[in-house]
This record gives sequence, structure tokens and C-alpha cells, in this order.
Amino acid sequence: MKYTRLTKEQFESLHQEFATFLASQSIDKKEWDEIKTNKPEVAEQELDVFSDLIWEGVLSQTSYLEHFSKNHIFLFHCLESDVQSIVLKSLEPETDFMTTKGLEWMVNNLFTDAIEIHVGKKKYEEEKNSAIFKIIQEGAILSDGQLYQQIDNILNSK
Repeated sequence: MKYTRLTKEQFESLHQEFATFLASQSIDKKEWDEIKTNKPEVAEQELDVFSDLIWEGVLSQTSYLEHFSKNHIFLFHCLESDVQSIVLKSLEPETDFMTTKGLEWMVNNLFTDAIEIHVGKKKYEEEKNSAIFKIIQEGAILSDGQLYQQIDNILNSK
């Protein structure tokens, strides 16, 4: 398995897609029930293959990721050969970027000595989707890129 198996909730929300996946392999409901009962290892393999297909599709379309922690915001722009990053670090320990108040504080203090901003770029050391998946495993979530673009525009207009 290249990525991780989808959760039960994710499988439930992708029920129709999974049925289509099984149908593409000429497996109907009755046969799937037999496989689950009599060949659980084959059922496990099918779940893993489907999970990898879903992850591959999602990761291939991913352009932006965000990771918020108490004192840091990591913003990523995933390009074809590299990932660009903007990291905001609060130098005020009581600031909490995980709260609305903390985000408002960040907006008001973006270009003060209270926030460090680091911009970076790194070539993928492995296949692009695997690199993006690692960032997600470390806590990042998919993003529409709005925050990255806003801060990038502000930084490039200075």
C-alpha cells in the first residue's frame, strides 16, 4: 500500500465510488459479500487498492496545504517540481493561531517584530504525491490557497 487506508467514514462517504470500483473488476454485491466472508485477505487488498486510487486522485489535484499550530502557520504551494512555503511564527508565546483571536492578532501584527516570516522552496526528494502525502501526515490539510496567495501577494508587493 502506497498511502494509508481510508477510514470507515471515508469509505461510507465514497460508497458509490467503491461500488463502481468493484464493478470495474466484475465484482457485484453478492460476490463482494462472499469475498469478505471467505477471503478476508482479498477484501483487505481491494480496500487498500481503492484507498490508494482515491489518495492518488486527491493528491494529484492538490495545490495548497495549510498547517496551523499554536505559534506557527505553515502554508504550502505544491508545484510540479517543488513545494514553496511561507511560515509565520509568533514570537509572543501567548498567541494561539488555532483560535479566531490568534488569527486576528496575526493580521494586525503581520509586519511587526512580533511575527517572523520565512519563505522557502524545496525540490521534491521523492515522487510529488508521496511528498504531499507526508506533509498531510504531519498535520497539514488541503486548502484553497487563499491565505497563501494573500500573504504571498503582500510579501511581493513590499
